[in-house]
Amino acid sequence: MRALIFAAGLGTRLYPLTLHKPKALVEIAGKTLLQMAIEKVSQAGYHDLVINVHHFGDQIIKYLEKNNNFGLNIIISDERDQLLDTGGGILKAASWLDGDEAFLVYNVDVLSNIDLQLFRKYHDEQGGLATLAVRDRNTARYLAFDDTMQLSGWRNIKTNDEIASRSMLNCRLLAFSGIQLIEPSIFKLITETGSFPLIPLYLRLATVQRIMGYHDQSTLWKDLGKPDQIIEAEKFILK
Repeated sequence: MRALIFAAGLGTRLYPLTLHKPKALVEIAGKTLLQMAIEKVSQAGYHDLVINVHHFGDQIIKYLEKNNNFGLNIIISDERDQLLDTGGGILKAASWLDGDEAFLVYNVDVLSNIDLQLFRKYHDEQGGLATLAVRDRNTARYLAFDDTMQLSGWRNIKTNDEIASRSMLNCRLLAFSGIQLIEPSIFKLITETGSFPLIPLYLRLATVQRIMGYHDQSTLWKDLGKPDQIIEAEKFILK
């Protein structure tokens, strides 16, 4: 099974930890974020990986070489010339991710004990073009889902901005957790080019396609995007 690990971000929220290294190589309790993400997805059966790189991308490439790709088949999607955001990132990697089964996308700055096998089972049962792991948590920007967990829109509760793909009446607001499964058939539906994010693409496609939400209620999910969150996660792991 194939997976893409997003590791190309600038890591600006992690300054000063990312002044001289990419966020993927920031360490928690002796392991890099990239190693933790690789171990998480490989334990669920994903052994063919694509890792995109941009900020200090050469460091990630050397790190993987030093560790013999952790015994996996790893392809580098090189975005050092241009950071392509999440949508552009999967589009650039399309030739490696294409096939006859859904591929997993996992953010390198996420720490979670989500059961990725159950997540995939849900995706297969629902038959959606994509399935996004979402959670009940406090944030400003939410995705809206109807009672069947089909994506209906997006809302910023601070600015009251809203994008409706379908009726948002009585929809449930949940936060995206940086983990998703995508069918390769999405590549034929992408008209965007260059650098672009995935969420607006999903909102466009949701008018005619089944973009599903998976309500992740696992006991651990942490955003590792800020230095204080790294410290908190390390304390949690060391306990």
